[in-house]
Amino acid sequence: MQQADAAHNYPVKPVRFIVPFTPGAINDFLGRLLAQKMSEVWGQQVVVDNRAGGGTLIGTEMAAKSPPDGYTLLLYSMAHALNPSLYAKLPFDPRKDFAYVSLIASAPFLLVVNPALPAKSMTEFIALAKAKPGQLTYGSTGSGAPAHLMGEMLKHMAGIDLVHVPYKGLAPALNDLIGGQINMTLGSYSTLAPQWKAGRIRALAVTSAKRSSFTPDLPTIAEAGYPQYNGNPWWGVAAPAATPKTIVAKLNMETNRILRLPDVAEKMQAQGIEVIGSTPEQFSAHYAAEVERWAKVIKAAGIKPE
Repeated sequence: MQQADAAHNYPVKPVRFIVPFTPGAINDFLGRLLAQKMSEVWGQQVVVDNRAGGGTLIGTEMAAKSPPDGYTLLLYSMAHALNPSLYAKLPFDPRKDFAYVSLIASAPFLLVVNPALPAKSMTEFIALAKAKPGQLTYGSTGSGAPAHLMGEMLKHMAGIDLVHVPYKGLAPALNDLIGGQINMTLGSYSTLAPQWKAGRIRALAVTSAKRSSFTPDLPTIAEAGYPQYNGNPWWGVAAPAATPKTIVAKLNMETNRILRLPDVAEKMQAQGIEVIGSTPEQFSAHYAAEVERWAKVIKAAGIKPE
């Protein structure tokens, strides 16, 4: 009965929404959009707390160790599915220390090249890479980052040898791609689309299993003959594990209702983000499957846990 009362009145005070990324960019945009809408719906302030660092570990540990009362939420992402394989020891248990509220969105990356590169399709790019083993380079936002692993997955599936060049963010990688210092990179539609539309870079494919509604004419990497290829960054909302089930259920209902609001869908679409929404059980199953899938990629790439 106490749990039901807590959920009925929830929230009665400000809620902290931990976003384990720096301000700006797509992760922060999603966290702030959701927090703003939650504040409007609940009439209680939902404060975004950016706690970047350690590949999301700093903010995630903080959320895991917060009181499980519904007043601390965490923006979960694809990075959380990579960390169990990238770190020998985590300061929390990603499966046991969180209650999964809902998947919220996904946004496939674009694979883009310098326009001077003699490859106008994925098939041509792979043929070029095979003709020049170890000579083509690709930039990522850092070792172990989603773009790095997507590049490694392509190398493994296509049997090509690309040289990985890690950067501290997509902006410097993009500058070097435009400048011709690297040949290829992978990144979000929101960051790459302006340069693509201006003709400074050439998009060859999207990384998701199916074509994106934002770029319907752009084929998938899977269509180039690698049907198992699927690199689709995603986000969700989680809470500390012992958060009352009634509060998790209310959070799930409210989150999914917010995701259906026309202005929320519109703002996400402008950033190349596709709305998902799910039950807590669907999110938990999705997370478990993603951990397993990326563990294989990390092992095949020979990336050792830190």
